[in-house]
Amino acid sequence: MKYPLMKNNILKNDIDVLIKFLKSNKKLILTNSKKVFQFEKLWSKWLGTKYSIFVNSGSSANLLSIQILKILNPKGGNIIIPGFTWSSDVASVIHCGFKPKFVDVNLENLAMNDEEVFKAVDKNTKAIFLTHAQGYNGLSDKILSLCKKKNIMLIEDVCESHGAKHKNQKLGTFGKISNFSFYYAHHMSTIEGGMICTNDEKIYEMARSLRSHGMLREIKSKSYQKKIIKKHKDLNSQFIFLYPAYNVRSTEINAVIGINQIKRLNSNIDKRNKNCRLFNSLIDNEIFFTNFDMKGMSNYAFNLILKKKNNFVLSKLIKALNKNGIEFRMGSAGGGNQLRQPYVKNLKLKINPASLKNTDHIHKYGMYIGNYPELKSKDIKYICKIINESVK
Repeated sequence: MKYPLMKNNILKNDIDVLIKFLKSNKKLILTNSKKVFQFEKLWSKWLGTKYSIFVNSGSSANLLSIQILKILNPKGGNIIIPGFTWSSDVASVIHCGFKPKFVDVNLENLAMNDEEVFKAVDKNTKAIFLTHAQGYNGLSDKILSLCKKKNIMLIEDVCESHGAKHKNQKLGTFGKISNFSFYYAHHMSTIEGGMICTNDEKIYEMARSLRSHGMLREIKSKSYQKKIIKKHKDLNSQFIFLYPAYNVRSTEINAVIGINQIKRLNSNIDKRNKNCRLFNSLIDNEIFFTNFDMKGMSNYAFNLILKKKNNFVLSKLIKALNKNGIEFRMGSAGGGNQLRQPYVKNLKLKINPASLKNTDHIHKYGMYIGNYPELKSKDIKYICKIINESVK
């Protein structure tokens, strides 16, 4: 591919820093240790939260977040979630025994429609799992007010939107819990990796324990440790497991790369946003939807959504992209409408996938193209020329 979805997200400088670290000490601990803690502290400072917990993927961050919700709500309930999201968001809801209640999204920000959310809330609603898709702000004051009024937990998926803001405050600082991903194609990368963020000390402690087999010794509070050890005198204090949990720890190697990458994150976000504005200004707005809400964005990818259902135009567009080596993903984030996926169909929910009109339109007539800091203006102009000419 001449224009892939991502290019050079792991630089030579990252590798040099990692090699220096590996050569620095013959007694290195490479599993979760000091560098992981350092990266967590740096990320919390950059984001603006009290606590961060580094895990092996954004998907694991999703899973632990919903597992925490389940521990706090053992009887279960339902979680409101967009039909346009990544599969691991929905899968975490299912795995933890909650019922997903799907709602449609807006085209302007690719996030849950406020009115649809209000309609979906009932007495069994335990959380709103909000996805900030493709770098756009999916949050509104109405949603924040609803969560506060109804005592509903807000969980933010910010995996594709590092640095995006609502009213000049970074996304991931509004919810009780927020999740980030450091997968290769995202704003910054630790090869694989994810982060759980919170301002709640109890949730922080639970996440630390759940990350590592549910072990008591992972909890920072010494007074809590002593209390539990005293209660379970028949157990080895080093091997007390509080929850049926997982091992989703990351490593010192991933953390070292993260520590180095965070240094250029703000600069990369600025470049991506500049690229997105140029792309959006050049695309034919008679054919494609271009009225995106770019306020506070941290762009992840160039979205192409046909305004009208037109299979002939779509076919010509796909042919031109393939011919010119421009990589794309149909359906955009997560492949489009999750209600059309086998794992959701098997739940036999009483909801028609087509009822989520915007989500389904993106599924059939939407796609994204890679945006990354290395793209130059001339590249974007060329890509737009190919796209515009293909749909004439």
